[in-house]
Amino acid sequence: MTQARTLADKVGIVSGGSSGIGRSTVLEMAARGAAVIVADVDDAGGEAVAAEVQAAGGKAVFQHTDVSDADAVAVMIGSALSNFGRLDIAYNNAGIEGKQAPLPEQNMADVQRAFDIMINGVYMSMQQEIPAMLETGGGAIVNASSIWGLNSWPEWSAYTTAKHAVSGMTKVAALEYAAKGVRINAVAPGPVLTPLLLRGWNNDPAKASDRVPMRRIGQPEEIAHVVCWLCSEEASFVTGHIMPVDGGMSAEIG
Repeated sequence: MTQARTLADKVGIVSGGSSGIGRSTVLEMAARGAAVIVADVDDAGGEAVAAEVQAAGGKAVFQHTDVSDADAVAVMIGSALSNFGRLDIAYNNAGIEGKQAPLPEQNMADVQRAFDIMINGVYMSMQQEIPAMLETGGGAIVNASSIWGLNSWPEWSAYTTAKHAVSGMTKVAALEYAAKGVRINAVAPGPVLTPLLLRGWNNDPAKASDRVPMRRIGQPEEIAHVVCWLCSEEASFVTGHIMPVDGGMSAEIG
């Protein structure tokens, strides 16, 4: 079946695009007709994803990007403009799991690193993405929150704090630009089979699936579908929403 080209002629950015949900979103955006900047610190992985898109007949360029560095974020936006002439959509996905320990035992250097990537990285990305989108009439941004950006889990204080911050900044920015043509939402995945999940659950994903009412973990493609829907005109009246994609977890835990 031919993929619906709901993002035809759009230009997008996916940070953390070399693996997991980011990789799946790059491939989905490209299949739906978008040209995509694959942004990541993993050069080999990012180049491989861009090459995969190109081999399938799509358009993608890799850009080395550390989203905790404001100058690197500016280069990422500039790469979209120089390679494809505009910016229409973005998925601010780059993240790490942080360290798992009770809050008083957390090392502040590790906490700050998590905040630099998942709070400052998303914040600074939106600071540059929104003006670029306004230049050509608007666009759509999706931020990577988490089920733990709506709820909480013991020993994940740095990750949970960061994802709650993402949920908050998403809503604020959405209100600021709701009447100006830029829609801003977030996805809040539950457990998804990615390298991050495997590290966080010590390579035992069954432990994560036990918490999911559907009794399975998600696949990266299932999140990518939702991200691309939020980026498309099919979601034209949706902004300021933190969308759980979690197999029913948020219905059970609140």
